[in-house]
Amino acid sequence: MNEARSSPTPIIEVRDLVKRFGKAVVHDGVNLDVYRGEVLSIVGGSGSGKTVLLRQIVGLDRPTSGTIRIFGEEPRRLKPAQLQALRNRWGLQFQQGALFSALSVIDNIALPLRELRALPDNLICQAALLKLQMVGLSARDADKMPSDLSGGMVKRVALARALSLEPELVFLDEPTAGLDPMASDDYVALIRELRRELGLTVVMITHDLDTLVALSDRVAVLADHKLVAALPLPELVKVDHPFIREYFLGERAQRALQALQQDQQVGRPATQPGEA
Repeated sequence: MNEARSSPTPIIEVRDLVKRFGKAVVHDGVNLDVYRGEVLSIVGGSGSGKTVLLRQIVGLDRPTSGTIRIFGEEPRRLKPAQLQALRNRWGLQFQQGALFSALSVIDNIALPLRELRALPDNLICQAALLKLQMVGLSARDADKMPSDLSGGMVKRVALARALSLEPELVFLDEPTAGLDPMASDDYVALIRELRRELGLTVVMITHDLDTLVALSDRVAVLADHKLVAALPLPELVKVDHPFIREYFLGERAQRALQALQQDQQVGRPATQPGEA
């Protein structure tokens, strides 16, 4: 779980990030690196700015000040064609899936490919079907509408859409929120398998301790408008900070950590760096 960094150069660099909404300060000098091949989870209390940070990284919100570089590029300095080429290198799964209710499953997945207009539609449909199967759904689900899907299926279709352009980097916003324990475990196993098969780098916002423990190489903690720490869990729990003590040293967190240790002791495929 405590992976040696596979690349000395981060693929995401956040430097001196400040974000304000009017007089309300959300981030005040946040610095964060994300390294190729890792799963970095972002946690923090309500209002700590987890989703705001993600939105700034992917360009949905502009920082008040500071810089963000992805794959060595600063998105706000790029021309439109260059920016689109950069955005094609990552995928984003929103918390509630954000599927288009008027589009079928297959059309939701195919949408990013159709927007590029780079392939004929029959090839786009074939590619979308492959992504559907990649997330554990079948061709029988292709013509269903979002209203016909369970919560777990919505998450999988949203993930398939995020993977439609074969990105190197995937952002997941609360990927297991709203799922029952079995569906959540299945989804975690899916992310683990896709990471291993596709060599993905994953940035994940989650409040679910079981998901956090099962997948994370490092955990970044937002508190007091800053990044308190970004460390592997065994190191993070030693940091003396009120939020870390409350969040990671409580009874539920200890159960999750103990379950992970038991999995590792019996040789089960818990998160392994680069192959989780």
